Amino acid sequence: MIRVMASTWPLLLGVLLLMVGNGVQGSLLGIRGTLEAFSTLQLSFVMSAYFLGFLLGSRLAPGLLQKVGHVRVFAALGSLISAVLVLYPMLVHWQAWAIMRVIIGFGFAGIYITAESWLNNTATNETRGQALSLYMIVQMLGIVASQALLAAGDPFGYDLFLIPSVLVSLAFLPLLLADSPTPSFGATERLGFRDLFRISPLGCVGMLISGGVFSAMFGMASVWGTLSLMSVGQIALFTSSLYVGGLVLQYPVGWLSDRMDRRQIMLGLALTATAVLAVASFVPLPFWALLIVAALLGGITYPMYSLLIAYTNDFLSKEQMAAASAGMIFLNGFGAIFGPLVTGWLMGVAGPRGFFLFMGTLYAIQSAYAIWRMRQRASPATTGAFRGMSPVATELAAVAVLEAAPEINPSPETPEAAAAAAEALIITPRADEENPAEPHS
Repeated sequence: MIRVMASTWPLLLGVLLLMVGNGVQGSLLGIRGTLEAFSTLQLSFVMSAYFLGFLLGSRLAPGLLQKVGHVRVFAALGSLISAVLVLYPMLVHWQAWAIMRVIIGFGFAGIYITAESWLNNTATNETRGQALSLYMIVQMLGIVASQALLAAGDPFGYDLFLIPSVLVSLAFLPLLLADSPTPSFGATERLGFRDLFRISPLGCVGMLISGGVFSAMFGMASVWGTLSLMSVGQIALFTSSLYVGGLVLQYPVGWLSDRMDRRQIMLGLALTATAVLAVASFVPLPFWALLIVAALLGGITYPMYSLLIAYTNDFLSKEQMAAASAGMIFLNGFGAIFGPLVTGWLMGVAGPRGFFLFMGTLYAIQSAYAIWRMRQRASPATTGAFRGMSPVATELAAVAVLEAAPEINPSPETPEAAAAAAEALIITPRADEENPAEPHS
């Protein structure tokens, strides 16, 4: 791990500072908007506008990488985000905030794709799992640190807007000053969705399911806690357990995925989640047991996304990874549309148990599909990139902190926001001649 950190620390440090800035502004706008008497509908538009920006960023980022390179794209988009963060307290109108959220979403979409394709390109087959596990851990640490910063400041002042701007400005300094190699300008190719599915049906289907689980897990956790008559503190503790589980298991799963068939790990995790969620759905559990369920759910769900990306990358060239990353982000966001909708309907029919029942059903479907695909094709001879949590999941995780405190949050995650997330992650496809001719699992 030390060797991996030594070669990737400039990028990881930059991502950490960016995630602190993103986490603060996402939560701060909900609180400040309440103090400014914005309506729930107005704040919903503000929060959803972030994903509209993702539409533009996901479409344009691969082309920008090919034209000017990773460092320039990272620095330019970071500068854009930093400037917008300073403008929030100067233009306190929900329409202006919505426009600025579009710009922020555009910037972070490009930065996510830039950072992840960079790591995929520079790591070796023996170190990608560890490097990209560290990347995911850095993302989560940034979110947690941002909430600590938020709690220490005054949401009605300027400091909480200025500090994230400074952190984002500092984020690209390590990359500009480091002497580590960067990917070449031409190391980006486009990849169509049809080709992506042909390369890895399991990766694509699994990514749709992962999006549904993520959006249900974060988007509906506070609703489930309220229906279960939990206190705000208990809901917050449950949400924290999701983070803890993800942090504890992410790196071990990444390390293991570099050494054995990834599909076996995915199947084992999916079967475990199915069993645990079945128990939580039908057996009354004390609160301490629910915290264990949350830790296991987070510890399975976060690495699952990474495993799906990694398995798909096993069949890709380095030049295809940026476009494939954008395509998988889209699939993850599209699946996120249905998480809150179906979970809300199930909880209306079956009560709080519908929360666990929905996610357990999705993992059961993934288990069955993984078994079927494993019977269709052998595992690849080599392994590729193991990547961390998706941008959609990262944004949902940041919003979840506000959902745990309904008295200050007038705008919980909505199905419309999840739909915007899916709509905002489209890339322009182009078939690549170097793709394998036969379908893979």
